[in-house]
Amino acid sequence: MAIPPEIAVLIDQLNQELNWTEREATEGLNLTRSLLSRFPNNVVLIQFFASLGNILIFVESYRRRIQLTVEPLLPVNVPTEIIQDAGEELATMLGVVLEVKINASRLKTDLENL
Repeated sequence: MAIPPEIAVLIDQLNQELNWTEREATEGLNLTRSLLSRFPNNVVLIQFFASLGNILIFVESYRRRIQLTVEPLLPVNVPTEIIQDAGEELATMLGVVLEVKINASRLKTDLENL
């Protein structure tokens, strides 16, 4: 069975948001590394570094969660309940991903303003 279009749209949006979040976190980590080279014992910079690193771990974890959520939809004749559950799970994931995206953006902006 093909993945229903509504689910495919959610998957695409999740992947786009995760890619954007990963880019922001990576750029933030690069800024943090640069600043840490000048101020190696700065506790705030160390916290930024840890937070951005955690965001990258989150991105990888959620990519895997998406795969695990979509796998049950691939066989033929998947019950409607499984499709609905997957859609709800993906929609919930999207909410969490958007929150993390905002956090990554805020952290990067704060670093740029230092």
